[in-house]
Amino acid sequence: MENENVSKAPRHERKRFQPFLSYRMWPDAKHLDVLDGVRVLCILLVGWFHIWQQSWLSPQFEVLGEFVSLDFLLRSGYIWVDGLLLLSGFLLYLPYAQAGSRLPAVGAFYKRRLIRILPSYLLCVVPMFIISCVRGDYLKTSDAVLDILSHLTFTHNLFYFSYFRSPLNGALWTLAVEMQFYLLFPFLARAFRKLPIVTYFAMAGAAFAFRYYASMQADTSMYFNQLPAFLDVYANGFVAASVFAALRKRLGNEPDAKVRLLFTVLMVLCVSVLMHIAQAQAYSPSQELIRQGQMDRRFSLSAALACLMVCAAFSLPIMRFLLGNRGMHFLSLVSFQFYIYHQMLAVKLKDWGFPPSEFSQPWMDGDYRWQLTYTICCFVFALVLAALITFLFERPIARVLRRRTKAEK
Repeated sequence: MENENVSKAPRHERKRFQPFLSYRMWPDAKHLDVLDGVRVLCILLVGWFHIWQQSWLSPQFEVLGEFVSLDFLLRSGYIWVDGLLLLSGFLLYLPYAQAGSRLPAVGAFYKRRLIRILPSYLLCVVPMFIISCVRGDYLKTSDAVLDILSHLTFTHNLFYFSYFRSPLNGALWTLAVEMQFYLLFPFLARAFRKLPIVTYFAMAGAAFAFRYYASMQADTSMYFNQLPAFLDVYANGFVAASVFAALRKRLGNEPDAKVRLLFTVLMVLCVSVLMHIAQAQAYSPSQELIRQGQMDRRFSLSAALACLMVCAAFSLPIMRFLLGNRGMHFLSLVSFQFYIYHQMLAVKLKDWGFPPSEFSQPWMDGDYRWQLTYTICCFVFALVLAALITFLFERPIARVLRRRTKAEK
């Protein structure tokens, strides 16, 4: 009855209710609003981890007489990169899950991915490479050549020098994994459409086999973040997209309070599982065990997060509002640039001595005011920079390139 009353109201009245009504309907198949919030939370947790590595500010506070610490979220913040790759697999496969007999064209897919990634990537890599050469960061010319060639071909995560010792942006390794996966995706997606069970177990089996091989090495540092180690994460994204498409088709467009409540309860359970995984990962006693734990927990983390994403899509309106509101949508739009620059900016602010402190090493001396101010500045400056690059470079360039691509057809 509430929807009927609004539909009969004057047009200017309906506009006032529309933002709220959208959360009372089933999610839009073209833009799944709750995934904006999932993306933002994953990226902010990763960003918080990198900033915490510089500030050593752990969030600890008292609630109703009880001591609460979120230290485990910071210490395990790196694991949410897996969530971003899972989300990529979900969104990439969703058009295939919703498609009829006509599948997306392979060539068009590659063009869209290059338009999305390449301009922003080059904007970061090329100037940083030039600056590094001018500063003399490379000891040998061959090091500089290897570094830039591996970055331009998105293979820099395959070489020790360009992965660990490059003066370029260390956060870019994930883009290498993504671009390598993009090469395989159209073929994996078509295989999954035809033989979902076989393809799923092939992808998951390859990931488990590769991680087992990696765990047998004395040093896992060059293995645990290679593409084969993430294939089950992407496969879980495929499954989640398929389940979402099937549920949306089966449940129709009429909201059901009981169904929404059930999905909300399942969503809360997924959050509980994810927090347990984060706590278990946070206190690994050595760097090698951190990497091993990350590989051991990768499948369960991605499975729980995939379940959360699907449940969130059909949850109560308040939950969808919290994850899919306009603020989350804006942060999602600038999240790509935030991810690229936040770590580099945090390191530079610290090198520049900003904000100032009476201590030479305020992060070591426990200068709480500096730690808090520094953390806030890192987030604010990174978000401002991300917004500027997104709306003044990334989106305008993408529009131009898309128009040229259409004109060439």
